[in-house]
Amino acid sequence: MHIFRKDLEHKKPVNVNVPHKEVMMCLNESTLNPFKVLRERFIDNLEKVELNRYYQPVTQELTLQLVEYVGNGLSAKNIFFGNGADEMIYYIFVAVRENHNSFALSLAPSYFDYKSYSGAVSLDIRFLGLNEQFDFDEEEYIRMLSDDNCKLGIICNPNNPTGNLFNPDKIHRIIQNTNKPIMLDETYFEFSGVTLADYISKYPNLLIVRSFSKAFSGAGLRFGYLLSNEYNIEQIRKVQTVFNSSLLIQTMVLTMLESRTVMLKHTVGVVMQRELMYQTMKSMPDVRVFPSSTNFLTFSLGKLSQDFFRYLQDNEIAIRDVGAHPLLKDCLRVTLSSEEQNDLFLKHLKDFMSRT
Repeated sequence: MHIFRKDLEHKKPVNVNVPHKEVMMCLNESTLNPFKVLRERFIDNLEKVELNRYYQPVTQELTLQLVEYVGNGLSAKNIFFGNGADEMIYYIFVAVRENHNSFALSLAPSYFDYKSYSGAVSLDIRFLGLNEQFDFDEEEYIRMLSDDNCKLGIICNPNNPTGNLFNPDKIHRIIQNTNKPIMLDETYFEFSGVTLADYISKYPNLLIVRSFSKAFSGAGLRFGYLLSNEYNIEQIRKVQTVFNSSLLIQTMVLTMLESRTVMLKHTVGVVMQRELMYQTMKSMPDVRVFPSSTNFLTFSLGKLSQDFFRYLQDNEIAIRDVGAHPLLKDCLRVTLSSEEQNDLFLKHLKDFMSRT
């Protein structure tokens, strides 16, 4: 007897399986705690908010600050926000699904939970594999998009977990050669500085998802937003839950935007640390590290990768095993953290390699 959807019987709950250690360099989190940095200003803002009410001025204030931050001639009608980029993705999946034949198209390897969330709403997902240069065949992508049952194209740029940016001309051509919605995941936008937000008014099928979890150091806040034209935002709002964003979270995000110079200064530091760590790892024999436009580096020690993964755990450092996809066989991913933690990781990497 089934009291829920039959296909749920064969699905697994969404689970992030990472080691929990003293030094967490596995989830692309920031080492900056925004509450500690902005405590006084946040409390001042919070005192103006009546948490016993559904509607408060903070929502409009946050929207205006977000519009100012995004720029590119967009307005409040082009923005929709909620509980993390994941919720934005989930709502898009709900909005595009027509029937049990519907599917979304993603590149692979890419963000792990596209598959999780599409499955949660019974939207099938198909993949076009990246090549060894972490690139893809745009003509094949467009061909797969042309299937009548394909309802959405997904491109993560920069891509997680490979860390690379795709050729912008390629993305433009894809958007121009389909009437299907294209969801561009710009979660790591602030680390790359590359965006298509200025094309929202030009491309009616463009949806851009962003997050405050990475560059704004707000992983635990769960705040993300969607950029698109007014019609698309209006349609996606029809599948949202009412009052989908906590006033407490909105107040903290407003405070972060008011102090964005402080927040983004930290991001600049992360980018500098990324380049230093990349060059150091690149110079090490038997270490293969890939260029990155994000806040992480993906690398491989070949057959020694799993031994190093366990070695770090024994030393209370957690990184991410991303080797499930054949293209990333034996690959690991390390998050850029504080200068001290980055140096600690490099020390352990050098020590490990010297013993092998």
